[in-house]
Amino acid sequence: MKTRITELFGIQHPIIQGGMHYVGFAELAAAVSNAGGLGTITGLTQKTAADLANEIARCRDMTDKPFAVNLTFLPSLNTPDYPGYIKAIIDGGVKYVETAGRSPEQYMPLLKDAGIKVIHKCTSVRHALKAQSIGCDAVSVDGFECGGHPGEDDIPNMILLPRAADELEIPFVASGGMADGRSLVAAMALGAEGMNMGTRFIATQEAPVHENVKQAIVAASELDTRLVMRPLRNTERVLNNAAVERIIEKEKRLGADLQFKDIIDEVAGVYPRIMKEGEMEIGAWSCGMVAGLIHDIPTCQQLLDRIMGEADALIRQRLNSML
Repeated sequence: MKTRITELFGIQHPIIQGGMHYVGFAELAAAVSNAGGLGTITGLTQKTAADLANEIARCRDMTDKPFAVNLTFLPSLNTPDYPGYIKAIIDGGVKYVETAGRSPEQYMPLLKDAGIKVIHKCTSVRHALKAQSIGCDAVSVDGFECGGHPGEDDIPNMILLPRAADELEIPFVASGGMADGRSLVAAMALGAEGMNMGTRFIATQEAPVHENVKQAIVAASELDTRLVMRPLRNTERVLNNAAVERIIEKEKRLGADLQFKDIIDEVAGVYPRIMKEGEMEIGAWSCGMVAGLIHDIPTCQQLLDRIMGEADALIRQRLNSML
């Protein structure tokens, strides 16, 4: 399948693995790239720029295919060493970067001077247009269904994707609710030129997370996610658990008086214990509604082969038979 996204990133299939905290390690990125998609190392999961350089080198040992690095630009008291991380990306020969969070405008000259293609994650058309205007090569349009941060507009992909197609000139991929061949064909019908998957890639054999995490996704339905931190205007979609219930209780009780310090125990520093140790009730972790469409734990190769086979059959048989 050839689209502007496959051409831009030099990949076989228009499928991108999004950056995910304590999930996007070299093992997963290499497996996705070897299967024909674009794997992504999560930059800020690596504690230092030197650690990221080592992770890039590890990925290079596992694949000769293109892969990306995610850089999330966050408001922080202790700002990460973004110039150092970017230097590690450039020195490691990585040609593709997925940016997220705040606008990457400040760092675009560094990235573009190195010949790096940038795809920015956006939850609204206005942010996508801003990304286009500062020189991003593509955007990932995240609908309300997505795990992690869906923004504050609550626009689902059935509306957001065609709106993006109406406005954008650069190519974009659909993110949020993407799991299978149906997702890919639907996204492309709405104007996208590929899809970005997060939660679906956690439930793969190569994802370097605890088995408890994978089984939790398989067991979950589309009804099992919750939105937290909305009073802080930092809304996050997470899988429901005991910690999430505690957050929701505090949000109801404190209302507009809620501060980050009130929920810090449930959200700060919990990812290593959840993803590595499988302690499923101690904190909130990002998960999309798409969990309701995930019923197995295949290899990345099996998953991408299946998605592309389903997409091919949908286009050639089901849709074509209706004409």
